[in-house]
Amino acid sequence: MDNKLISGKVVSAEIKEQVKAEVAALNEQGVYPKLSVIIVGENPASMTYVKGKHKDCAECGIISENIALPETITQDELLAEIHRLNNDETVHGILVQLPLPKHIEEYAVINAISPEKDVDGFTAVNVGNMNIGKDCFAPCTPQGCIDMLDYAGVNLEGKDVVVIGRSNIVGKPVSVLALQRSATVTICHSKTKNIAEKTRMADVVIVAVGREKFLTGDMLKPGAVVIDVGINRDSNGKLCGDADFDSCIDVVSRITPVPGGVGLMTRANLLKNTVKSAKNSAK
Repeated sequence: MDNKLISGKVVSAEIKEQVKAEVAALNEQGVYPKLSVIIVGENPASMTYVKGKHKDCAECGIISENIALPETITQDELLAEIHRLNNDETVHGILVQLPLPKHIEEYAVINAISPEKDVDGFTAVNVGNMNIGKDCFAPCTPQGCIDMLDYAGVNLEGKDVVVIGRSNIVGKPVSVLALQRSATVTICHSKTKNIAEKTRMADVVIVAVGREKFLTGDMLKPGAVVIDVGINRDSNGKLCGDADFDSCIDVVSRITPVPGGVGLMTRANLLKNTVKSAKNSAK
């Protein structure tokens, strides 16, 4: 079984080593990569994610600061904080942890971040540049999916790729990145008829629907590769993905585990983007 797993631990550790070396080289030039993370309110899941991001930064020598703001903050106050960070030359990456409280408009906040510091790759400018194949900060999770395929030696050229899910954070951007690798991409979603018919034709299935064990082994063709982006809890409270690992493992040639899969790649790519921004600022 182990030889079928594409381990996020292994791939993200490689990226982190690369980031560490790049940070050391930048430090020698007097450049100190810095990530500022804004968290609004005290959502326990968000607080856990943010803690993980700071831990990753510390491991790689990236300076990180936590800007914790009250749930009651107004949108204008939050935008003012982002504006301050945009103008701070010591800050290379700005990340606003989602979700935001209901009274704040997510789109306005994300697009207030300077595209040069948008290390999440969520601003309209970075999304637009990604879509037309220009240099950009690619969103971390979709890029993580592609990195894992690269690591596993899966060449997407001419391959049939089915993406299940059409979110702005994963489904749409990962489809674009696969298309840029000359894959033939089909996007399935809640209104798609006969999803299993589509997935049974696929060489690669990327599943990101947020529904536990949605993709089952009988929906795959033998030898398919599965990239599972989902993080859910099953009825026993155990972490699981959007793919039913137990029924898929005997059918696939490669599969990402949950936990220990794509989630770790998201964090690693955030580091990579922060260093890229620091390098850009040093030019």
